[in-house]
Amino acid sequence: MGETAYDIDYQPDPLTNFRLYSGVRTKRLLAFLLDVVILAILTFMAGAIIFVLGILTLGLGWLLYAILWPVLALVYCAFTLGGPNSATLGMQAMGIEMRQVDGSRMTPALAAVHSILFYASVSILTPFITLICLFTDRKRLLQDLLLGTVVINKT
Repeated sequence: MGETAYDIDYQPDPLTNFRLYSGVRTKRLLAFLLDVVILAILTFMAGAIIFVLGILTLGLGWLLYAILWPVLALVYCAFTLGGPNSATLGMQAMGIEMRQVDGSRMTPALAAVHSILFYASVSILTPFITLICLFTDRKRLLQDLLLGTVVINKT
């Protein structure tokens, strides 16, 4: 029997189905901006909790401010991108998801490594490294190429 979009285990083939990449570059940028806003709100809320914790610990708790954004970003990406939807909240709003090249969903560990590679590449190689998506056939970034992942439209 042939696979259809209604089959539970159906997974699109990201290597051969190029319609999955229509508009992905723009959607991915907008999803990233939305995720930054979501992370900023979460950081503000956690920052308020750390402020109270700092008062209760006579200032010692305020040391957590140094790791607040990176830890929240890593946890957010690991559990949303590595979750059942294989997409962050911003990606879900834009109708895209991340898959492995073989079509399988992301795992939390792979999503965390993907996030670390993204922030490391942008920090070390400057944000111009994201221009690589203009030259790759499936609109992939450096970390996508290294990890064997693709961002596709939801089917």
